[in-house]
Amino acid sequence: MYMKRLKHLAIALTVVEVILVAGLLYDVLLARESAAAYSYSSVYYVEGTGYTDSPSYDSSPYAAYSPDDGYLAERWGVSKIETPQAWQITRGDPSIIVAVLDTGISKDNPNLACRVIAEVNFTNSPTSDDLYGHGTHMAGTIAAIAPECRLINVKVADDSGKCEPAVVAKGIIWAVNHGARVINISLSMRASPNLEEAVNYAWSQGAIIIAAAGNKGGSEPAYPAYYVNCLAVAGINRNDSLALLSSHGDWVDVAAPGFNIYSELPDNQYGYKTGTSAATAHVSGVAALVFSVAEDINGNGAVNDEARWAIENTCTPIAADGVGQGLVNALQAVAKTTSLD
Repeated sequence: MYMKRLKHLAIALTVVEVILVAGLLYDVLLARESAAAYSYSSVYYVEGTGYTDSPSYDSSPYAAYSPDDGYLAERWGVSKIETPQAWQITRGDPSIIVAVLDTGISKDNPNLACRVIAEVNFTNSPTSDDLYGHGTHMAGTIAAIAPECRLINVKVADDSGKCEPAVVAKGIIWAVNHGARVINISLSMRASPNLEEAVNYAWSQGAIIIAAAGNKGGSEPAYPAYYVNCLAVAGINRNDSLALLSSHGDWVDVAAPGFNIYSELPDNQYGYKTGTSAATAHVSGVAALVFSVAEDINGNGAVNDEARWAIENTCTPIAADGVGQGLVNALQAVAKTTSLD
């Protein structure tokens, strides 16, 4: 009888173990499925061991940016940072150029092609076009927030999404020398003296660099975002919590929507991405709006310092830790800038 009870107990324990293992496998599979569905890894790493994007596609009948467009409902981040309200003051200006340092900008998307006024390819790809999908997505968000501003396509990440600090540094200098006032770097890489020098050069020439805090989920610094003359951006979701895997820390300056962000993709498609890359694009759009109304208050010959001050000091405080001043607010940033005139 005693041996029979032990046998039954052993069987019961085995069943429990099977259930626990099955549950663990389900969690792993669910996590992988979520990664594919939400593309939560939008930042590229030099070593090639970082995360990559798997965007979900759908077509969109909407072509023009307007507060009345139905597709703004899809772009929850644009509304959350009060962009439509900011448009009552400014929708940007054609003189304000935003450089997108990324995998390129798709030439076949009508929303973006008419906004790109210059391009360059620093990679070994045979084309400056976006064959990967990341740069187009970032450009779409920027244009959705600052529709009157212009873009330049600076391809520094190759067709597999990889880039090197030295190449990004060249891209920064080229962008500044070709009139960029805002430089969007939704990329993350190792530290580099050349990269830091390029960042400092951009700032000295009156430009502002908006850079992704990275998707490692911790407080480890990401570059170029960590450099003092970059505005480092973390990502949040609809509930003002950190987006999946968003890096954070006392070196981060601001946060912006970075979860399930809807924007343009190659082949005239639209889809969703999650990560600090998308959050960075939101802040670059806000910066473009601010630049369109900023004045040189302190007489130093540039307005990037006024623009950065306005963006950081008009954020909405949120409960998430390690997100700097909080959630960027397009309306408040623009309004604060105009009040300084």
